[in-house]
Amino acid sequence: MTDPIADYLTRLRNAIHAGHRVVEVPSSKMKREITKILFDQGYILNYKFEEGQNPQGTIKIALKYDPIDKVSAIKNLHRVSRPGLRQYTGYKDMPRVLNGLGIAILSTSRGVMTNKEAKEQKIGGEVLCYVY
Repeated sequence: MTDPIADYLTRLRNAIHAGHRVVEVPSSKMKREITKILFDQGYILNYKFEEGQNPQGTIKIALKYDPIDKVSAIKNLHRVSRPGLRQYTGYKDMPRVLNGLGIAILSTSRGVMTNKEAKEQKIGGEVLCYVY
């Protein structure tokens, strides 16, 4: 697999479109940090890191849906930077997703964080994805 982050986002996107409650994805350090951000921002209900058959383990993610109309909390997941074309940004040119309603997830020198946290700390980095 050449792009594990795109695979992670695609598994989430497919599970949401299929209406699944729980999705399992192979684990890695970057995926764990992205999952924690999605949980902290309220896009997923819960998550659990499990050790399993494969050496890196798996992440079980409980997806969040509106109880009344069954609409997912995640409307769109968009991969920005990819192996063939990396996208970097400085803190002055930080992207605003859906005019501030969504988040951009960045990989910075101080770890994976949202665009709002990176702007506060005045650091730039690689834009991994947009979530709204």
